[in-house]
Amino acid sequence: MFDVVTIGAATRDVFLRSREFRVMPMPGSPGVMAECVTLGSKIDIDDITYATGGGATNAAVTFARLGFSVATITRIGDDPTGKDIIDDLERNKVDTSLIKVVKKGKSAYSTLLTAMNGERTALVYRGVANDFSESDVVLTKLKTQGIYITSLAGNTALVLKVAQFAHKKGIAVAWNPGAAEIAGGRSMHPISKLMSVVLLNREEAQQLAGRKDEPKSLAKSLAVPGQTIVITDGPNGALAYRDGNAWFARTTGKPSLSRTGAGDAFGSAFVAALMRGLEPQDALRVGTVNAESVIQHVGAKAGILSAWPKAAALSAIRVRSM
Repeated sequence: MFDVVTIGAATRDVFLRSREFRVMPMPGSPGVMAECVTLGSKIDIDDITYATGGGATNAAVTFARLGFSVATITRIGDDPTGKDIIDDLERNKVDTSLIKVVKKGKSAYSTLLTAMNGERTALVYRGVANDFSESDVVLTKLKTQGIYITSLAGNTALVLKVAQFAHKKGIAVAWNPGAAEIAGGRSMHPISKLMSVVLLNREEAQQLAGRKDEPKSLAKSLAVPGQTIVITDGPNGALAYRDGNAWFARTTGKPSLSRTGAGDAFGSAFVAALMRGLEPQDALRVGTVNAESVIQHVGAKAGILSAWPKAAALSAIRVRSM
């Protein structure tokens, strides 16, 4: 019996950091920033970092380092990239027995062009991770107290199947949907209502609600009784909402080396805190501390906390009721 099983993507990430990656406004698109290089030029790279990523594996490592027994369900190829992913998970004490290894398949791979301010553009090859099917998640093998679902490449039927199974078995489910799932907008409501926790960023919450509004109003419109809705707002902070009560946690403004993995770090640590019996306002602190640690490193897993955060770190996160 696992404490939690994570489901979603696994990737091999290569971070290229260069002062020659220019961040500037995109012509004709107000409010949109672009990362630019000179066409036909050779770009000097200041630093290169090899890592693994993907929402399911990032979350799994957070749970493992915070003391939970965890397995992950994902799809990889039987290639060197897939082996790197499995090796990294096993080093972090994540059970890999439920991973689907696709013969002659190619694992997901990302190249991240990282500017000096920490923002990045990702060139993503999704490989076999883009083909999640119901056969990849054997429900009878989900011997767990909790499930954490990340992006399943738009396979909402599979999300629904897992959520319905968990609901019948009394298993708590947290859902951090990806862009492909969020694209369904309000049609995702029947699925989201089955979740104990739904984790979104502000733009995703607006798309799911079908309107632009403040985070508290969005969360209120999306939530069902007993459910926790979390809406992150980048460096501004994050909101948690449950049964008419809302709390907002501000970040401490720590400088960012790379923002890759910050959302996964926040969401999984927030859920880990709930699993330990903490209230949402305290879970916001745990999530924020983990996310702020991650953004000070290159690679989605490098900065994940190695143990439960100390009281001093948690007390530095200011949380207010709204």
